[in-house]
Order: sequence, then C-alpha cells, then structure tokens
Amino acid sequence: MNTNLPAPDAEAVAHSEMLAQKIRTEIAGNQGWIDFARYMHLALYAPGLGYYSGGAKKFGHGGDFVTAPEISPLFAQCLARQASQVLEAAHGDILELGAGTGSLAAELLLELDRMQQLPGRYLILEVSAYLRDVQQRTLASRLSPALLSRVQWLDALPESFRGMILANEVLDALPVHVVKTSAGGPLELGVIAGEQGFVWSERPLVNNQLQSMLAGLDLPADYVTELCPAASGLVSSLARILESGVMLFIDYGFPRREYYHPQRNQGTLMCHYRHYAHDDPFLYPGLQDITAHVDFTAMAQAALANGLELKGYCGQAQFLINCGITELLGRVSPHDIASYAPQAAQAQKLLSPAEMGELFKVMALGGQCECSLLGFMQGDRSHTL
Repeated sequence: MNTNLPAPDAEAVAHSEMLAQKIRTEIAGNQGWIDFARYMHLALYAPGLGYYSGGAKKFGHGGDFVTAPEISPLFAQCLARQASQVLEAAHGDILELGAGTGSLAAELLLELDRMQQLPGRYLILEVSAYLRDVQQRTLASRLSPALLSRVQWLDALPESFRGMILANEVLDALPVHVVKTSAGGPLELGVIAGEQGFVWSERPLVNNQLQSMLAGLDLPADYVTELCPAASGLVSSLARILESGVMLFIDYGFPRREYYHPQRNQGTLMCHYRHYAHDDPFLYPGLQDITAHVDFTAMAQAALANGLELKGYCGQAQFLINCGITELLGRVSPHDIASYAPQAAQAQKLLSPAEMGELFKVMALGGQCECSLLGFMQGDRSHTL
C-alpha cells in the first residue's frame, strides 16, 4: 500500500470496506476472477458506494482533483463561443454528459445568455444521483429562474438530438480492460481477492471483441495497455442520435500511435486521491478516482463508422486561444491587479503545456453541420489521428 498518501478517516474506511465486500462477493460468484473493467465499474459506479455514486467531495481544491470548469469561468466562456456557432447552425439544444458540480453548465448558460444565443434546452445526463443533487444546488444558486427553467436532467440518452453534445472528462472515466501481449498469446489482466486485498491475475484473453481490437495494434511482447470498447460504444450511440450538430469531447489522451507507443508499455491507468496521482487501483476502493487516457483515433473511427465526420482535433490551449480566451481575459483591466492577477493565473493553468494546455485534447465530431468550427481554425491536428 502507498504510505505516502493521506489516510482516510474511520467513516471513509468503513465506506470503502463495504464496497470492497461487494466486489469480493462478485468475484466469488464469478469463479474467483473478474475482468478489470468490471472492477473499475464497481469501484466508480456501484450504487451508493462507488466513487462517483457515493457522497464524498470529488471536485475542487477540497476533493481529489480539479477540472477546468472549477479552475476558471474562462473555460466555459470559451466553450460558449463554440456552442453559439453550433447552435446558430443546428438550431437545437445542449446536452452535457456527466456535468460534475454543474459549474460548466452554469457558466455556459450565463455566457450564452450574455451573447443572446441560448439553447432551447440544456440537458444533463448524469448517472450519479449524488452529483445530480450537487448540480441542481449549484445551478439553483447561480441562475435566474428563467435560465434554470431551460435545464432538464435525463436518465438515458434521448432518441434523437439536434445541437451540441458536450463531454468534459467523461471518456477517461469509462471502464477499461487491461490486456498484455505474451509469447504464448494475449492475456487479460483481471482481479482476484487476495489475503491483503485485491490483486492482479492474468488469464488468456478470450473476449472476441478485445482480441480483434488488440490484433489491430501490432504491439511488442510483454506490453501492458488498456482497451476501452465502452468509449467507442458511447461515441457510436451518440452518433446514432445526432440528427444535426456537433459532439465536443475534452479529455486527456493521444492519437493511437502515441497511445500505443512501444515505450508506453505499462499503459496509462492512473488514480487520483486528494490531489495525489498514483497507479494502484486497488487502494481505498470507492474513495479514489480511476482513469485511463483516451485513444482519440478510436473515437474518430467510431464516429466515422456511424456517418459522422471529424470536424477538428487539437490541444486544449489551441482550442481556447481560437475561441478567444485572451480577449475574454481582457474584460478585466490589467490595472485592476486584485481582479486581473487571479484570472491571469487561471488562464495560465488552462493554457500552459506544463499544466492542462497540451495534456488535454479537444475533438469535434459532426453530422449535418456545415460550419467551420471556431475552436479549430488554427492548429488543427486531425491529420495526426
């Protein structure tokens, strides 16, 4: 166990143990082994116990990590400029997947209202009852009744959609399978219950879909990595409902040739606990986030296979610059140091290659929407996919 991390309190430990027992029961009922994707799903989404469905604070400076909407309203204000362009072309709504604390939704609606380009509705698909409650309180405290009336929460994807679909740090939280190449054939790394906790256990890879995905990567021997059919499946589902508009994904990840680079032979699996990043997914189940980077090539392929087109792909910094972050920062006078200095520092975090500017990527996938998107007018890297 990583002893450098802050210890949880007794209540948190008891919560984690309840989830661990649920996972042990599932392992026992599955001949003593489950694939890692199932473990990750339970650790993050088990009702009332998983990381995203439990009640612990996750976002912001008192949680486990900080997302771009929590860093600065400039992020949402830039997205509003892109959303305005899509809404003008598609005449529809905004659908946000996994809306976190609701900060992005609040700032987006406030900025679009300022621009007089509001969506008909602002739809939020949120699987966590706890986070839905947080979002409702955030929006009620920051929006006028008129703006709040445009917001609706969904339990499932609509049958059809026009407008902009927005997913900020959603794909990285989808459960991944962990696989390994070997001289004797491909292996899948799953989870068993050991005496001291959960441990990795290898088995021959028998899942046909995963075998097919792995075969297309031409990886060297003894290479460990992740495969995420759930992410491709989500993009495919969204593509099928999108009648007209754009899907915008913002996440950390790489084009395929970078993701599966020979030197990245231990994968990208990462955990976040109280602002510490580490690589032990079995530590404190239910109390920490578990993520993997996104294979953006796979996302583009899923969209193209379902009739959409790739509208743009670039780093977060380039996207925000294209959407006018420096102009938005100029709303505050540099002579007003007390107001300007914090916003400039926030912008630096969003733009700096050493922070979020290069690690995070933005991808737009469109259907029946002919406009050239503002966020990709310069520095588009679609050719790297």
